[in-house]
Amino acid sequence: MTNKEKRLLLIKDLCAKFPYGVKGLHRGQVHELFTIDGREVNSASIQVDGYDAWFPIDTFKPYLRPMSSMTDEEREEWADLFNLELDKLNEIDDEDKAEELAPYYFGKSHQVSIDWLNKNMFDYRGLIPMGLALKAPDGMYENN
Repeated sequence: MTNKEKRLLLIKDLCAKFPYGVKGLHRGQVHELFTIDGREVNSASIQVDGYDAWFPIDTFKPYLRPMSSMTDEEREEWADLFNLELDKLNEIDDEDKAEELAPYYFGKSHQVSIDWLNKNMFDYRGLIPMGLALKAPDGMYENN
């Protein structure tokens, strides 16, 4: 994977997690912990710990949770969310209508699933092994 491809992958992942407050290290003069929190976006700028900030994406490493750190309870919650949308297909009596709506419900189930993974800061793209993210310490995102 090229550096450009890695950078784009990191940007995709950060943008998806942005609304939930992703934490990471900024490698500038000093390694500092930042929270990029899209819940407090002020026009085109990013609020980082209460102030507007711009820095090169290459200097930021998010803390993410490895997929292997998912608890049994989280795994069950994730599966339930995924299946919730698919179960709606079973409620449609008209077979033609169900077939017509199937792509929507399949897409929606994936969307809900990915949103949940982003909200809970899971590294489903494998950024940690690539060196693009850091393994989040236990409990870092408990209050997310």
